[in-house]
Amino acid sequence: MTKYFTNIFSVINLYKKASLKSEVVTQMIYGDSFSLVKKGNKWLKIRTKEDNYSGFVQNKKFVPYLKPTHKVHKLFVKVHNFPNKQKKISLLTFGSKIKVLDQKLDFVKFEKGWIKKKDLKLINFKEKSPFKKIKIFKKIKYKWGGKSYKGIDCSGLIQIFLNFNNKYCPRDAKDQVKYFKRNVSLKNIQKDDIIFWKGHVAVALSKNKLIHAYGPMKKTVIMGIDQTIKRIERTAKLKVIGIKRL
Repeated sequence: MTKYFTNIFSVINLYKKASLKSEVVTQMIYGDSFSLVKKGNKWLKIRTKEDNYSGFVQNKKFVPYLKPTHKVHKLFVKVHNFPNKQKKISLLTFGSKIKVLDQKLDFVKFEKGWIKKKDLKLINFKEKSPFKKIKIFKKIKYKWGGKSYKGIDCSGLIQIFLNFNNKYCPRDAKDQVKYFKRNVSLKNIQKDDIIFWKGHVAVALSKNKLIHAYGPMKKTVIMGIDQTIKRIERTAKLKVIGIKRL
């Protein structure tokens, strides 16, 4: 039986190699879990439980698997050292998962402090539309491998919202386009459809608009669908390779 551990740091990088100079391939946010592939003094090679992604993390004080009870539904939330608003000790990003240990007034206690109860949803909560809140990431900076309010990439943006809604989603766009099987045409596109190019992905907000973490603009932006298709074809010489419906 696989033994899992849980990340109890706000955001932690996974590197391609055991070096801070290596490429950041993805991130774990608070509450993400993983299995240990290989242990070293300074580095661990791990495989994430949520998407089976492997990489290297610095050897920190991770904990045995914690079964979460709640998740963060805002862009980020403050963690306090007491059940009041006096002192913020850290922030948790959207989709972070916690195990509630106690409640007091309008706050709940977890492993690292106290959070306002209203900032959380039960772990099995699902939106009718999985991308209902995706606009909260508008203007968040583009960051390769990112999955948080500090920076996010195109496929990470898709993944965190599907994961929040208890749906499996591969980490990379090249795997996402293969995983989602239901194809639709551009003329029939609708809200929540996912548009793929080679190495890039966006979500339709309507028949005419989309949102994506867009490297050339260095942030998450809302753009016209036709405008984006023409721009990517002109600047990157890439055409749409698939439009998928969940």
